[in-house]
Amino acid sequence: MYFKEEFNMKKIVVLGSINVDTILNIARLPLPGETMAMSNRSTAGGGKGANQAIAAVRAGSETAFISKIGKDHAADFMIDTFKEDGLNIEHVTEDETAGTGKAYILLDDNGQNSILIYGGANQTITTEDIKNASETIASADCLITEFETPLEASIEAFKIAKANKVLTILNPAPAKNNIPEELLKLSDIIVPNETEAEAITGIKVTDLDSMKKAAKKLHTMGVKHVIITVGANGAFYSLGEEDGFVNAFKVNTVDTTAAGDTFIGYLASALNSDLGNIEEAMKFASKASSITVQTQGAQNSIPYVKNVKI
Repeated sequence: MYFKEEFNMKKIVVLGSINVDTILNIARLPLPGETMAMSNRSTAGGGKGANQAIAAVRAGSETAFISKIGKDHAADFMIDTFKEDGLNIEHVTEDETAGTGKAYILLDDNGQNSILIYGGANQTITTEDIKNASETIASADCLITEFETPLEASIEAFKIAKANKVLTILNPAPAKNNIPEELLKLSDIIVPNETEAEAITGIKVTDLDSMKKAAKKLHTMGVKHVIITVGANGAFYSLGEEDGFVNAFKVNTVDTTAAGDTFIGYLASALNSDLGNIEEAMKFASKASSITVQTQGAQNSIPYVKNVKI
């Protein structure tokens, strides 16, 4: 049985980044001043927002994407990818001057990565762009955003969402320690990894007790519900009065790129508005992520729902 058979198709909107990823395969991360040879180099579609949108649409959700691209070959490459998956790109617009976003991924032999980002057109998204997409946001079941696009745009989008009773999911990545209080209070669910949780709360996440402390701090900062992902170990959730932990599926990891994005896209696609099925939705998302890490690359590694069996 596929988990997909147990939930209704959602309408998801993702506000986020588009990047073309250049993946550099190396044995290990270089030391300062060191010159190293690469074993391979490849290009793939990426960007946290695009990854999350692709994950949601492949999970079976009707998905719209709000983003910006440049007028370049990289943009053509990404648009073709979106069309193949049936992603609604009505609100993916062109910037006249900035280029399409780029990411340079250092991938070591253990499957761990370090990523350098050129924001480009992603950083030109404005509140006016969000207002132009207000009807799309208002009609959604869930809105997702992250930190590779301007905070002002995220706040505007979340305001529209909350005014229309749309579930909001904030993925605070890349890590920031000065998130506006307004954005946190507009977030129904925050989904940081352990590094991002520490950056926000100042609490180092190492075990279940520290996860609970970090979640409590996030609640006091205004976030209603918290999910902290801890890589190959799984994910912790706190709904205030209720908390729990969902173990990850054990697999041989090749590349962790887009694992967190896959988790969020699949989570949003499965999660009920009252969060009553949170553990089941997290298991579904975790299973999808476990498939993602077994293939090198970002969007090409995100699975289709027919292949996500629980």
